[in-house]
Amino acid sequence: MNKVAKPLSGKTIVIAGSRKLDEMSSLIQKQGGTAIVRSLQGVTTFKEQEMEQELRLFIENQPEWVIFTTGIGAKALFDAADRLGIKDAFVQTVQQAKIAIRGYKTYNFLKTQELAPDIRDSDGTMKGLEEQLESVTFTKEQIWIQLHGEPAPDLVQFLEAKGALSVHTLLPYLNIEPEAETLQQLRQDIQQSQVDAICFTTAVQVRYLFNDASKNGYEDELRSALNQQVLAVSVGKVTSEALTQAGITRIVAPENERMGAMIVEMAKYYEEQK
Repeated sequence: MNKVAKPLSGKTIVIAGSRKLDEMSSLIQKQGGTAIVRSLQGVTTFKEQEMEQELRLFIENQPEWVIFTTGIGAKALFDAADRLGIKDAFVQTVQQAKIAIRGYKTYNFLKTQELAPDIRDSDGTMKGLEEQLESVTFTKEQIWIQLHGEPAPDLVQFLEAKGALSVHTLLPYLNIEPEAETLQQLRQDIQQSQVDAICFTTAVQVRYLFNDASKNGYEDELRSALNQQVLAVSVGKVTSEALTQAGITRIVAPENERMGAMIVEMAKYYEEQK
């Protein structure tokens, strides 16, 4: 009697993340696949000195609005203010402002600080945050936005178009791109059809991959590969949003935004293709 083939049998799956690698590899192998790690996460460092100046300016300016977009970034600002001995003044400045947030982790962190948002995104994405801010008028108001390690020009433009006096972005983290060798290896893997799927666990991994493709003149080829031969697998809505913005239309993602659930959803997809 022949054994039934496992969902990922014969599939080579790239893990683009840097966390829970053994756990994810094991799940892929249990489903019959081969896991290879090509970490696109890069390195993230906190900009301590720059944030000291920014936090003091934030307190001095007393903006009308503050927008937090990540839980870890929001926590980093509160922790930095504490280390500097200005946490009370920082919290008071946040309290006097109207607060908008993106993401459940951001909400959960602010809850620990006994802060509640006035506006919350509809679906965990920046676009969902913009939808909730659509009815708000920002005429002649100062807005400060906490980002992670990358600018958000679309959000800034959206707020400026709604009449904001100024939009100031706080980027507490500096993202350093992955090793050139890793990017080159993944580029070759894709071009030589040695990869069946790529598991993306953060939006920055998507952007690093496409930035590399743009620099090396194969962005259209990469987009075509991800829409046809190489399955784009996303851990959740924010990562899926980055893939969609890059022009990817075929995305597999779990409802439960967890890495294990992502592998299960990918296996289910391939099982249904048989």
